[in-house]
Amino acid sequence: MKIAVIGGTGLIGSQVVKNLNAAGHEAVPHSKSTGIDVITGQGLDEAVAGAEVVVNLTNSPTFDEASPAFFQTSMENLLAAARKGGAGHFVILSIVGTDQVPELDYYRAKALQEHILANGQIPYSIVRATQFMEFMDAVLSWTADGDTVRLPATPIQPIAAKDVAGAVAEVAAGAPLNGIRNIGGPDVFTLDELGRITLSHKGDNRTVVTDPTAGMFAAVKGDVLTDKNAHLAPTRYTDWLS
Repeated sequence: MKIAVIGGTGLIGSQVVKNLNAAGHEAVPHSKSTGIDVITGQGLDEAVAGAEVVVNLTNSPTFDEASPAFFQTSMENLLAAARKGGAGHFVILSIVGTDQVPELDYYRAKALQEHILANGQIPYSIVRATQFMEFMDAVLSWTADGDTVRLPATPIQPIAAKDVAGAVAEVAAGAPLNGIRNIGGPDVFTLDELGRITLSHKGDNRTVVTDPTAGMFAAVKGDVLTDKNAHLAPTRYTDWLS
């Protein structure tokens, strides 16, 4: 199949393209660097013309109150181009529990993206992933202060980017789900525990202090960012660290 991967040069997108091409499909990466703009619509008609599947892996440049507008505009532009180009399957990557954390602008924005897709005119698939292992360094940096890092005890089920890419590629090559597939890592940790494991592995002597008010994940109530019934990926966090 010919598959247009929008956001196809990023962390996940580049691996999705590689996986799909290795499986015998014609996956073409598109991004700002290749001349498209999902907000202005520049180059989108050409990018998706003739593609049987469109995979949208673009992301908002911010996690704040501007993110809903990004997903609203980008999805409307991409869906219009995909309809015009005759695509029969539209795939996005979202987040496990995104509809359960209305306190966070970015999660509301991803829920909006899902809603726009589900109410569009193209058969679709939504892949919801748990938190990427690759983002842990950024999470630690948000609340680092001198010799301490403050983190809440929010349950997290980290998944490796390569496993996310594999799942997205598999869904893109299959029949539309017209629904959601949850994917997650094989183990659940509390975020403060995950911080301690990460710093210890790196030989970082900073102390993790459990603080229920610290950072973005402080707004998360309960275990909504985990799903033990999800399709579980094989890579364990401790193996990934090694």
